[in-house]
Amino acid sequence: MLLAVAARGQGATLDAGLRFQKTLNLYYENGATVHYRHEALAHNRVQLGATYLSSRLGSAFRSNAIKQDQVFVSGAYLFRLRRTVQPFVRANAGWFRADYESDIFRNLPNTSPVLSAEPGFWVPTNRRLNAGASAGYNLITGDGMEGAGTLFPLFTSSASRIRC
Repeated sequence: MLLAVAARGQGATLDAGLRFQKTLNLYYENGATVHYRHEALAHNRVQLGATYLSSRLGSAFRSNAIKQDQVFVSGAYLFRLRRTVQPFVRANAGWFRADYESDIFRNLPNTSPVLSAEPGFWVPTNRRLNAGASAGYNLITGDGMEGAGTLFPLFTSSASRIRC
């Protein structure tokens, strides 16, 4: 889920807010995200962004779940801008780190690059509120011996955004 405030000016849109993500059969990860669009970028169809996600703000909050963090940049292409439902495709690239919090696990890999594809859709309204959903696939995962064991392939995300 993305809850954001948008700033507009000179053909540009800047959205900043919260993203809520669920890895299939594992953790909730929440965090902050920023997205930028401009009319000069493919007629306002390209969106550039940066996101920080952490299970510390989700499943690991006040629990013994593994604390993991992701930082990534993204590029999205938006379709059907003037329609009720606006599909998009997004590519994310960044870094993942799990904190196992015990020396017993110090030999296990706990970091990994992140590369994922994420199709979804936005539904804008005339009342300054947008809602959307997406599903994603991490192209780089691990099994705990080769790569971080808690970086699973499938995730879902829902989103909402408030325009100024």
